[in-house]
Amino acid sequence: MSISLRKARTIIRKALEKGREMELKPLSVVVLDAGGHVQAFEREDGASPGRFAIAHGKAYGSVMLGLAGTAQMARAEQQAYFMAAANGVFGGNVVPVPGGVLVRDKKGALVAAVGVTGDTSDNDAAAAMAGIEAAGLSGEI
Repeated sequence: MSISLRKARTIIRKALEKGREMELKPLSVVVLDAGGHVQAFEREDGASPGRFAIAHGKAYGSVMLGLAGTAQMARAEQQAYFMAAANGVFGGNVVPVPGGVLVRDKKGALVAAVGVTGDTSDNDAAAAMAGIEAAGLSGEI
C-alpha cells in the first residue's frame, strides 16, 4: 500500500499549521510514497527555494534506508563511512538529520516518508509528526 494524495495533502496542511502554531520559520514539506517518489510538496511563502532539495533529502534517505532522520544522524555520527557510501549510492540525495520521518499505516506497513525543513531539525520533526498523526497514521522520527 502507498499513501493517497488526499492523505499526503492532509499531512502537509497540518504540518504547516503546526509550524505556524509553534511560530517556526517558513517550512517546506514533501511527502514521498513508499517507493521514494514525490506524492505532494508545498513551500510556505518566505521559505528559500533550495528547501525542496533538503526536505526531499530528509524523506528520501528515510524511505530508501528504512531509517528515520534521527536514526540516520546517529548512524552518521557512529559510522560516517557508511552514510557517506549510502549517500553516494543515492546520488547525494540523502540528508541524514531529524525532519525525515517514516510513515506507517495502522498495520505497521511503510506507506510513505515525510521531509520537513525550515526551522531546527527537531522542530521540523515535530511539525511532520503533527501532520502524520492528523492523517491517522504513525510516524517514526
